[in-house]
Amino acid sequence: MAKAASFPSSTPSPHPPLAERLRPQSLAEVIGQQHVLGPGMPLRLAFESGRPHSCILWGPPGVGKTTIARLMAQAFDAQFIAISAVLGGVKEIREAVEQAQAAASGLLAQRTIVFVDEVHRFNKSQQDAFLPHVESGLFTFVGATTENPSFEVNSALLSRSVVYVLQPLALEDLEQIVVKAQTVQSLPAIEKEALQTLVAYADGDARRLLNTLETLAVSAEQAGVHEITTAWLQQVLGQQLRRYDKGGEQFYDTISALHKSVRGSDPDAALYWLVRMLDGGADPRYLARRIVRMAWEDIGLADPRALQMANDAAHTYERLGSPEGELALAQAVLYLAAAPKSNAGYIAYKRARALVQNDGSRPVPLHLRNAPTKLMQQLDYGKGYRYAHDEADGFAAGENYFPEGLQPPPLYEPVARGLEIKIGEKLHTLRQRNAQAQAQAPSPPLAKEAK
Repeated sequence: MAKAASFPSSTPSPHPPLAERLRPQSLAEVIGQQHVLGPGMPLRLAFESGRPHSCILWGPPGVGKTTIARLMAQAFDAQFIAISAVLGGVKEIREAVEQAQAAASGLLAQRTIVFVDEVHRFNKSQQDAFLPHVESGLFTFVGATTENPSFEVNSALLSRSVVYVLQPLALEDLEQIVVKAQTVQSLPAIEKEALQTLVAYADGDARRLLNTLETLAVSAEQAGVHEITTAWLQQVLGQQLRRYDKGGEQFYDTISALHKSVRGSDPDAALYWLVRMLDGGADPRYLARRIVRMAWEDIGLADPRALQMANDAAHTYERLGSPEGELALAQAVLYLAAAPKSNAGYIAYKRARALVQNDGSRPVPLHLRNAPTKLMQQLDYGKGYRYAHDEADGFAAGENYFPEGLQPPPLYEPVARGLEIKIGEKLHTLRQRNAQAQAQAPSPPLAKEAK
């Protein structure tokens, strides 16, 4: 008989919340995420293979990251150890290793899945603590994060894991969850418009939806309400329920309108969409992150003060909170909308990524290599390197900093706006000097013909 998956040892609550009672017990019960869990999709194939692999589940709250990790433990007949990176540390990691060793060396050897929730909260040394055990196969590592793992997870751990991107649940998915909840929780009927309002308010987050339904069930019972209407929802939930308009526009449509208003240099429209989102209950910290992104993507080096303004606004909000800190976000949005625009840095970064992905890993030229030891010096590391500060105007004209044989067209092409006018003029001058120096450089000697 297969052993059941081992879950955290905390005593189960006699009255678990609705979200816990509705947690899927099999892959077939999972609603949404069909782009990774549907037939023939990568995560479904991993389940069906019977061979677990380390992975990172990246997605917003309430989309099934913990559920998928638990189902993996069941599918692979594995011990399940959950660690919260918010509350845990090295002690919890050490205990997980000991439990995994005990399970592997028992009479009935059992696999272990170590699930780390909010893995981005662990620092580098804590993340590194998993590496030798993932490498040895002692346990399968599953991390969950709401942040981009490219920036928040160590490259060594990331390289040993497959990243699965989970999406906010669609409106249809959330409606299915409401129907399922009505079979478990004593809920009154819900009129169609009220249902649309509820799923819009959930904003792709199943946990948020179920917690709201549970609150409504209690309130409806106390008030003797037999049908949940939009008017009653407004009465019970009040300001929490306000969306970005009564037409039910989606969250990402509204942030898109804010971003495009900033990009289009319309301060009034940008401010309008910002206030609409704040009024609708959007997390100001999320808005702060997006404002910083706007500064880097759409203004860049055309006005570096915009980058500082966006970062300062985010820090100010962290210090003051709501509502005082929201003024800083508003001022940043106004500045960004009025600033000169350039996506030259953004385009250059994407060109560089495409170049590296398509070209492969060429060796670093010898003259650019570091030579801290005598052996490296004997191998010509650093030989012929020209120290720019010792050259005229601090520029080594004609020097090549790309790998041998790689001369791509310019990746960064400044626009004629803001500070990038000056940057463009400077780069044009330097590129002319490079071309002149390379034209004047002596040709390499021809190899002698073999006799």
